Amino acid sequence: MSSLTYDLTLAGLSVGSAAALTGIGLIVTYRATGVLNFAHGAIAMVCAYVLRQCVAEWGWPLWLGATVTLLVLAPGLGVVLERFVFRPLAVLGGDPAQTLVASIGVFVLLVGGAALLWGQGAREDAPELVPDEPWGQLAVVLVLAAGVAVVVRRTRFGRELRAVVDDRQLAVLGGIDADRVAAAGWAFGSFTAGLTGVLLAPYVRLDPYGLPLLVMEVVAVAVAARMRSLPVAVVVALAVGVAQSQLTRLHPSGWGEPLLQAVGTNLFVVALLIAALVLPGVGTRDALPRTATARVPTPPGAWIVAAVLFLLPLGLAGRDLHTSVQVPALAVILLSLVVVTGRGGQISLGQAAYAGLGALFTALLAAGRFPGLPRLPELAALAVAVVLVAPLGLLTGWPAIGRRGLALALATFAVGVGVSRFVFAQPYATSGLSLGRPAGFDGDRAYYVLELLLLAVALLATHALRRGRTGRALAAMRDHERGAQAAGVRVPSLKLLAFVAGAALAALGGGMLGMGLRAFDAAAYDPVRGLLWFAAVVVLGADSTLGALAAAALLVGLDAGTRGGVAAALIGVLAILVGRFPGGPYEALRTAADRLRLRRTPALTPLGTRARALLRPAEPRAARPAPVPTGATATASAGTAPHDSGSRPSVPPDTPASPAPAAPLLTARRLHARYGGFTALDGVDLDLSPGRITAVVGPNGAGKSTLFHCLAGTLRPARGTVRLAGRDITALPAHARSRLGVARTFQQLAVFPSLTVAENVRVGAEQGRVTDPGAVERTLRMLGLDGPVRALPAAGLPTGTLRRVELARVLAGGPRVLLLDEPAAGLDSAEVAALARVLKALAADGTALLVVEHDLDLVAGLADVVHVMTAGRIVASGPPEHVLDALGTAAGR
Repeated sequence: MSSLTYDLTLAGLSVGSAAALTGIGLIVTYRATGVLNFAHGAIAMVCAYVLRQCVAEWGWPLWLGATVTLLVLAPGLGVVLERFVFRPLAVLGGDPAQTLVASIGVFVLLVGGAALLWGQGAREDAPELVPDEPWGQLAVVLVLAAGVAVVVRRTRFGRELRAVVDDRQLAVLGGIDADRVAAAGWAFGSFTAGLTGVLLAPYVRLDPYGLPLLVMEVVAVAVAARMRSLPVAVVVALAVGVAQSQLTRLHPSGWGEPLLQAVGTNLFVVALLIAALVLPGVGTRDALPRTATARVPTPPGAWIVAAVLFLLPLGLAGRDLHTSVQVPALAVILLSLVVVTGRGGQISLGQAAYAGLGALFTALLAAGRFPGLPRLPELAALAVAVVLVAPLGLLTGWPAIGRRGLALALATFAVGVGVSRFVFAQPYATSGLSLGRPAGFDGDRAYYVLELLLLAVALLATHALRRGRTGRALAAMRDHERGAQAAGVRVPSLKLLAFVAGAALAALGGGMLGMGLRAFDAAAYDPVRGLLWFAAVVVLGADSTLGALAAAALLVGLDAGTRGGVAAALIGVLAILVGRFPGGPYEALRTAADRLRLRRTPALTPLGTRARALLRPAEPRAARPAPVPTGATATASAGTAPHDSGSRPSVPPDTPASPAPAAPLLTARRLHARYGGFTALDGVDLDLSPGRITAVVGPNGAGKSTLFHCLAGTLRPARGTVRLAGRDITALPAHARSRLGVARTFQQLAVFPSLTVAENVRVGAEQGRVTDPGAVERTLRMLGLDGPVRALPAAGLPTGTLRRVELARVLAGGPRVLLLDEPAAGLDSAEVAALARVLKALAADGTALLVVEHDLDLVAGLADVVHVMTAGRIVASGPPEHVLDALGTAAGR
């Protein structure tokens, strides 16, 4: 027994060493560049193939092939990727959205390129660089880890690396060559990837899909180390490797045997699920590309062309028609990504799992093997499978509530890998399964007609989720999640809706694909394909249904008409270039066409102008109606408020505030908040009364923003209470407070760039405290947004206009309490004066206002009471003329 334990431990150390190498490379790359290198496994696979090519095909000595592969190719590949893929993205602003998609694009490109060069079959003759015993591999790991630790802690380069990680821009200003640091990090990370692939290739399946996925499974060790600690990554890798090896000695009987065997061979997948779903998220910044302008409706002609192309296969026969059957099914799967990613703004790398579950459940239900349910006809089985899979979307939807960016990417990827390994790859779930087609649709042509009908249903469902109130709320959540919460959008519920709807669509497409192939093929729903599908949808326009249809035709058509891997290589190239056209190729072409059209606008010569005047007499100019003053604007022009009961009354700028404050509407008592060891709020009390404007001033770091976040619901205080009209709302999130009448604006503009001005305001009205059909139009008129600007996309508008848009969105919801975070930031003097008039009008209408502002002149002319904060406490309160005069006297001393 002891001998068996020892042997299994040695085997586990060998596997754990390879996993530790992956963890070391991922951590070094992430710390040097901030990029989680999803292409790490693909680089490992390419290096393993190159070493095999050098030794097995060209007859090179092993030492020469290893030297060229590990010391030239691997680091050179990393330097090339940094220089030509990721450095341009950093120059453009370092958007983590684009770097993530580009990283996945590199993965897809390398996988597709390997399939083109070496074929898709597995290779069994990879050369063995290190003998099949763990001590050599373990020594390599320990030496590398120790060397990296020494370099980081003891050398000048290490200090530069840490400086770049902490603040890249500040490091550059300090004279550090951040590009050199990033290139070194990529070179070392690629070297460890190549070493991992070379060590693993002789003992695992060497093919373009299997080895990259196997390497990516062990990303768990880097996540468990919080992408920072090399010792933790090494220890976790070795521990999981040994535990996985020891589990193989257990052979329980009964139903637990296949489950334990699955865990014993996939313990790194279990570790990945735990690290991604349970541990705190890594990289919480947003991780999806956002459209810079409002979505332009697809021209009808494009839909006509798409319809014609999708109908063309009905005239085909034989193998061509059989291949075409896959296109509508894949289009439905990709539409699920349009819902989740394009409209909802949530990353999902696990849609292949839901598509596979749809096919598997359809096959089980049609065969009568689904527990608790009778045998069903194929079409009914497909419908039931969709209903069963839809709630499983919570597997990825629930983590999305508290995770964004890389954390969500890892969570969805982990779910996809887990389903693949523990369901699709297990004989107890898939053995002996066959899947037929519905009665009456057995032939390829008839089945293709059925697919077109189901695709039309999917398009209608997608259209419903992209239009109306729900569509606007989804777009708001995608464009600015915190702004959507402040507008009253139920962000957690909306995320769950997006993932559940996406799971249902993916299941429908997966079942259609299975029936088209007449079998359940686990390889068709491999996690690597999930990455390919995600990249294809993003690069062809994540929010474009037409882009999803084009991606499906492209993926199926290229792989069927050429060598396998062409489609993946093409999508990979487009994904690498995503920073150049984040809205997709269609958006890039449309923008270029608009620019050319503007340049080519014909202009009449003076002679032509005179000729046109003679041929077409000038039309009589109609009298221009005088604008109807409303709201705050009315007071500036007429001095009286309109008698329309729906308009907010206003007061002239010099009208004094009401002398007697009403009972407080929003109260805060003994608020405490801490960040690490720093006390941001230390027992703060605050009252906001209807009809009064309260201002909070103080130096940077005084706690003003923390107080603001506690009142708005974006931060829960450690101690203390917040009450609205006597109701304790301390535990309520921001969107719930907004629906109760507590609204806020942001210091950094919170508008939804993909929506028009009117749609921005409509989001606030639809999610607001009260439902008022006239709120949108009235608010647009009050803030001077009812002209042509109402139909313009918010993206690209001037700052002053966007401030009015944000305020209009807030007011359309009918708030009782309005929290304004530096509302004058970025405004000129005229815009500040107009803003002051609007705010005074709101106070006169009974709204309680809190203003956090650095502009003391604005505070002096606006506020009824001023609170001065210092070191987390309110140290002075009173009328602005007394408090601000005292501040000025103290500053003069």
